[in-house]
Amino acid sequence: MPNDPRVLLGVGDDAGVYKIRDDLALVQTVDFFTPIVDDPVGFGMVAAANSLSDVYAMGATPLTALNIVCFPEKGPLDMGILAKILEGGYRKAGEAGVSIIGGHSVDDKEPKYGLAVTGTVHPDEILSKKGARPGDLLVLTKPLGTGVLATALKADMEPEGTDQLLIDICAFLNDKAAQAARKFGVHAVTDVTGFGLILHLLEILEASDVGARLWFDQLPLLPGVDECVDMGLVPAGTYANRDHAGERLIIDEAVTDEQVLLANDAQTSGGLLLAVPPEKAEALVAELAELGVPANAVIGKVTDQKHTVRLQPGR
Repeated sequence: MPNDPRVLLGVGDDAGVYKIRDDLALVQTVDFFTPIVDDPVGFGMVAAANSLSDVYAMGATPLTALNIVCFPEKGPLDMGILAKILEGGYRKAGEAGVSIIGGHSVDDKEPKYGLAVTGTVHPDEILSKKGARPGDLLVLTKPLGTGVLATALKADMEPEGTDQLLIDICAFLNDKAAQAARKFGVHAVTDVTGFGLILHLLEILEASDVGARLWFDQLPLLPGVDECVDMGLVPAGTYANRDHAGERLIIDEAVTDEQVLLANDAQTSGGLLLAVPPEKAEALVAELAELGVPANAVIGKVTDQKHTVRLQPGR
């Protein structure tokens, strides 16, 4: 790969960052996936919010986007469904102040949708995974369990209201959480998506050369997820996340197998995970609550036990 000094962040980071001049850098990211909800407009909104999330995680402002569409041209799905998916994407992009200026489509039997997003940030104001320090508190801005609930929905075994609940949570933009993160000078940030809370936290820990403790009783969970896990409605990605963490995840004896799975649940368009100086944590949580962010929970603490997470029942 070419060694370009203008590439400030790239492979392995939430988004690529390219320095244009001393006071301006481009932030670029792309993401798309298959539907996790039944409502096509809702799916478009969720997919767009998810695509925008990596830009917010870098502390950047998204400006433009390109549609990425896979859809069967000759059925069995009606093309009107695609129109509704795109409507949802445009609706969420408009909320974010982003202009969708084009895109590309491919004939595919399985629908997929997302965005390639371009944003900007001052090079000195980039948020990244590197920088967490022992003593920092960990704050999460969306509840966990979207992977479990999406699996229940696909099996037609979901709790009542699951489709709308997933849309409400997954389509909620991370712009307000990023705004609070910048205001209170958090040390490290990432967004929680398919790798789940544990693996995304481990990315911060490895980049920052630190460790962490998580308190399960402080993890915000979506309603109904406990019952779904008890019924075995757990996505394959969640099991893969748990297995991939391996010995880097230290589990206290009092933590159940079901709790381990929930801490590893593969999320769609999850919240931001923030490592914040302890003296600023209370004010940050209050700010998140005032902004209406879906969760504002202090869920753990950064330690000096390098590159490991200890999952505890509580503090």
